[in-house]
Amino acid sequence: MTSWPSPTPPEALAGRRARLRERLRGPVLLASGSARPRNFPAAKYPFRAESHFLYLVGRPLEAAALVLTAEGEVLHVDPPHPDEALWRGETPTLDELSRELGLAVRPLDDLTVPEGAATLPPQDPEAARWLTEVLDRFVEEGSGRELTGPDAALADAMIELRLRQDEGALAQLRQAAEVTAAAHLAGMRATRPGLREARIRAAMEAEIVAAGMSPAYASIVTVHGEILHAERHDGRVAPTDLVLADVGAETPEGWAGDVTRTWPACGRFSETQRALYEVVLGAQERAIAAVRPGAEWREVHRVAARAIVEGLVALGVLRGDRVELAERGAAGLFFPHGVGHLLGLDVHDLEDLGDRAGYAPGRTRSQAPGERYLRLDRTLEAGMCVTVEPGFYVIPRILDSAAELGELAHAVDRAALARFADVRGIRIEDDVLVTATGSEVLTASVPKAPADVEAAMRG
Repeated sequence: MTSWPSPTPPEALAGRRARLRERLRGPVLLASGSARPRNFPAAKYPFRAESHFLYLVGRPLEAAALVLTAEGEVLHVDPPHPDEALWRGETPTLDELSRELGLAVRPLDDLTVPEGAATLPPQDPEAARWLTEVLDRFVEEGSGRELTGPDAALADAMIELRLRQDEGALAQLRQAAEVTAAAHLAGMRATRPGLREARIRAAMEAEIVAAGMSPAYASIVTVHGEILHAERHDGRVAPTDLVLADVGAETPEGWAGDVTRTWPACGRFSETQRALYEVVLGAQERAIAAVRPGAEWREVHRVAARAIVEGLVALGVLRGDRVELAERGAAGLFFPHGVGHLLGLDVHDLEDLGDRAGYAPGRTRSQAPGERYLRLDRTLEAGMCVTVEPGFYVIPRILDSAAELGELAHAVDRAALARFADVRGIRIEDDVLVTATGSEVLTASVPKAPADVEAAMRG
């Protein structure tokens, strides 16, 4: 049984705010956002506070704003309406919240915006409209790639802080990993031919909810693994299917787990399924072995891509010289996405700031096949947390397109590929922490060797 989530200590959050203030000359204003009504005002969608706010405050407070200046820091909160206690129970007073957080807390109506305050574009349009009003300048939600002046300086400071996870963040990530592992084991045990995908999803998400967390993203539980972000769950599981489950837990503070496993619906891999599964597993293991301080993330991706090509040449699916095929991007025909991304607050950490966060200064996206979707291109440092998730997919949009195949069309042996007709998609993903000497797989307890997967399905 997993433990109930533990919050980040106030002193750890205070340390983050202090480190941010040290990096900036001017004031900062960050909004938490507001819950969006669903059909009528009292019924709302689940609220998720803005991630930069969560990083510094650690609590999902609605309609709140954090102000940081050289003189100090104040959290402004919209006090609850007196009637709220009737419908939602008692909530902390501002004084109680102040003592809990170790931070001065004042009513939102008392907010005085410091001149020249920097902010970051929120994902919530209501928060963007509010910031536009109080800052007296337009703030576009969901952007972050065209920031200038103090906003750009704030973005760069937050990126510098958040790229390497501190001890409080690691404690949160380990909690998310523990619950994510429990969810995947539950999914394996729940799988039976004839069930709908939704049944397996329900078993997995039940573990997450029972542990006091929520899904970190829209769960992918599908027999159509060739659809990279399949979010429908109405399909029935056939005995010959593989089930691909990309499911992660998120702590109440917003820290995410992100794991993908692929398992046979009947409980045993067929010979062809196992052969391709082992190609993907080998690619993942080689990529994880390449994760260490000083390594280039693009090279980690290329390690996985080369392993995919080598495996497919050995199985006859690709024909030609494996080195030449890898250099020409042949892996992208079956492994079109990047090998992974930053993980932390959000499943795709810092991606609200676009390539400003994911790509080191001076680096730009490549248009080369198999690399144009890389979400990260940085030199790895101790404290970074990433996902490592190579895959193999039979995607008609690629394999039936002359434009996508290009000069590699002749390299695909269609007859050999047809022998693997019981495989649509395989992905294997783990959460990996870069350590001082190498890496640590935070989600190592989730089975992935074929025999271990089959054993887990038997319970």
